[in-house]
Amino acid sequence: MSAGNKPVDPAVIRELWEVICDRAEHPSDASYTSRLLRDKKGIDKVLEKMGEESTEFIIAVKNGVQERTTEEAADILFHLLVALRAADVDFKEVLSELERRRK
Repeated sequence: MSAGNKPVDPAVIRELWEVICDRAEHPSDASYTSRLLRDKKGIDKVLEKMGEESTEFIIAVKNGVQERTTEEAADILFHLLVALRAADVDFKEVLSELERRRK
């Protein structure tokens, strides 16, 4: 549940994945996602962002700052999806693996 006890639709992750894939297929200089995916460093740029956001998440959790923890967790999820797209791994494969492990 989100703040205010209203349910959050998990479809937001699927929608985000679709936007990331669209940015990869139809790049725009105005899009942060497109710029990440087209950076001259290649996938290394996205992986650097994963490392940066992971570190910020760890620090927020360690410091007990709930708002920052939430923000950094969202950053990790976003950059994870971008990294998966950069690595040409379909998010459905990750979901299938999670489903397999749950059984």
